[in-house]
Amino acid sequence: MGDTNKTRDSKPFSSKALKGMTQVRIANPIKSVGMKLFLIFFISILAFVLVMGIFSYQVSKSVIQKKVADTSEQTIKQAGQKLDFIYKTYEDTTLQMLLDKDMQDSLSQLAKMNTATYEYLELMRKLNDKLNVIVFGNNTIKTVQLYKTSGELITMSGSGTSQADKNKSEEAWFKSVVERNGGAVWLDSKEQGYSESESAFAIGRLLKSTTSGSSDLATVLLIEISSEILNKEMDQIQLGDESQIIITSPGNKNIAVKDNVDIEKDAAIQLSAEQLGAESGSFENAQDQLVVYYKGPVSNWNLIGYMPVSSLVKDAKQIFNFTLIVALIAAIIAVLIGLWMVRMIGKPLVNLRNLMQQGAKGNLTVRAGYKSQDEIGQLGESFDTMMQQITTLVQQTSLSAQQVLETAAELTNSSKTTAIAAREIAIATDEISSGAAGLATESEKGNELTHHIGMQMKHVIEANLEMGTSAADVQSSSEQGTKYMSELINKTNLTEDMMRSMVEKVDNLKESTKSIRKILDVLNNLTKQTNILSLNATIEAARAGAAGKGFMVVADEIRKLADQSRQSIDVVGQITETIQGEIDQTVKVLSNATPIFQEQILSVKEADIIFQQVASHMGGFIEQLSAVSDSISTLDQSQMVLSDAMTNVSAVAEESLATSEEVASLSSEQLSISEGLVKLSNKLEELSDSLKTTLSKFRVE
Repeated sequence: MGDTNKTRDSKPFSSKALKGMTQVRIANPIKSVGMKLFLIFFISILAFVLVMGIFSYQVSKSVIQKKVADTSEQTIKQAGQKLDFIYKTYEDTTLQMLLDKDMQDSLSQLAKMNTATYEYLELMRKLNDKLNVIVFGNNTIKTVQLYKTSGELITMSGSGTSQADKNKSEEAWFKSVVERNGGAVWLDSKEQGYSESESAFAIGRLLKSTTSGSSDLATVLLIEISSEILNKEMDQIQLGDESQIIITSPGNKNIAVKDNVDIEKDAAIQLSAEQLGAESGSFENAQDQLVVYYKGPVSNWNLIGYMPVSSLVKDAKQIFNFTLIVALIAAIIAVLIGLWMVRMIGKPLVNLRNLMQQGAKGNLTVRAGYKSQDEIGQLGESFDTMMQQITTLVQQTSLSAQQVLETAAELTNSSKTTAIAAREIAIATDEISSGAAGLATESEKGNELTHHIGMQMKHVIEANLEMGTSAADVQSSSEQGTKYMSELINKTNLTEDMMRSMVEKVDNLKESTKSIRKILDVLNNLTKQTNILSLNATIEAARAGAAGKGFMVVADEIRKLADQSRQSIDVVGQITETIQGEIDQTVKVLSNATPIFQEQILSVKEADIIFQQVASHMGGFIEQLSAVSDSISTLDQSQMVLSDAMTNVSAVAEESLATSEEVASLSSEQLSISEGLVKLSNKLEELSDSLKTTLSKFRVE
């Protein structure tokens, strides 16, 4: 390798290649092959070391974080179970008080006794002694309080402040204890506790009779417990540096925290609904904190521990620092390897590039002259061979260009002669094509006109057929109308006879009413005479005295009968007068209707005459329509013959036009080819001149 480099440095070029050669400096060193090789080695080694280091750091961080999370979760779970045991102890205390028979009896008696009696005070003393045993037996219990279900304090034992003047029935914790109906209820911590002293949490239970089950004598028990017991238990839980422990309620409120001022406030760690429903678990929140939690089954409170993830994985940073040191060493090694690669490969390639630039400028005499056996030496030999072959090719191309130039001149003269002849043929063909096109156009117009006439003839035939059908219908209707008019005349004559008979009968009825009036006059006179006779009979009966009383009665009845007859005759007379008036009006109406019926008869007869004339005229009209239909049929046949003839003429004209256009197209194509040939000849001549000029730039000697 050392000999090869020495050869390249001492004599990389031949003496002929050095003549007229101009060194060209690279404009941008970044684009050189040597620099690219250097960057490839540098970036590859450095990237590999960094990727492996960062990957190792991330894996280590993940493993440590998972192990710490599992360990912390177990620790929290064990601590939570210990707290459950403590909670259970307080629940058992409340359960003992619930099952204590003496306490139940004392509470029952207190509810029935007068508070101003000695027995009540003695019973209260015994009850307080029992509560004091519970308070002083467990130093974590601050107070034990008993309340009526109405919210009034019964008694309180312990170090708290008595609140006998406050009713608790409206407070939320009191309601929850009562609603639980005997079950233990864990109450959240309060900063001032439940007796207005210090921070505390509590457990409540409704005490009632266990034998009768009645709630009439029920009592609310409240055991207040100091928050210090929770703080002591939390202090014993160690999850790591910077870790914190809190106890929260199902509503994410603080139950126990390091600083009691934060009690009753929102917890620093808010668990979701899904996490609140789980027994235990762990997760990483948005503040990069590892959170582990445990939900106590006794109190339903959550024991939560959390710490920064950075404090858990601080030992893993040593791996990352070691990675940076290794990356720095790898970068130095990569720089040394890159410089060596630039010297071995980049420099010979730059020299070879400069030779190629000389060749590109037309100097075909340059040669590389590399003697090494590696790929760069083989590239130099290939470059020398290529330049030698290009020199030979340029010499041969110069001779060929001269011959092509001479041939192009001859081809140009021949092409010009052919183009002139083709132009004259194209002009003549265009004139023939124009005439054929005009003939085709005129024949097409004639064919369209004939087709239009045929369409109109069809419409005329159809209209004529429809007119004949309509005329036949009119004639049929006219005959039927004539028939109906004859029947109408007969019926009108019958009506006239009936009207004449009705007039005669009404006249007879008028005469009959006159006879009735004469009879009514006779009856009226008879009634008057009967009245006169009745009056005379009455007078004679009065003269006869007592013997004539019966006759007087008969005469009176005859008179009454005569009056009734007269009244009936008057009524019949009025009816007869009414009938007489109606008959007169009927006679008058019939007299007026008779001329109208006579006019109607005349009109019907005239209409019958008109229908007969219409029927006669329609017969003649139908005969004329038949003659017109025959003429139209003959005309339609003649039009069809004319249409066929025009179609044949149009087809012949179109065929002639197509032939003329084809000939014109061929002539135009020949003219275009001839002109293109002339252009190609000119272009070939220009290319020959250009090739000769270009080849003259190359130096082959």
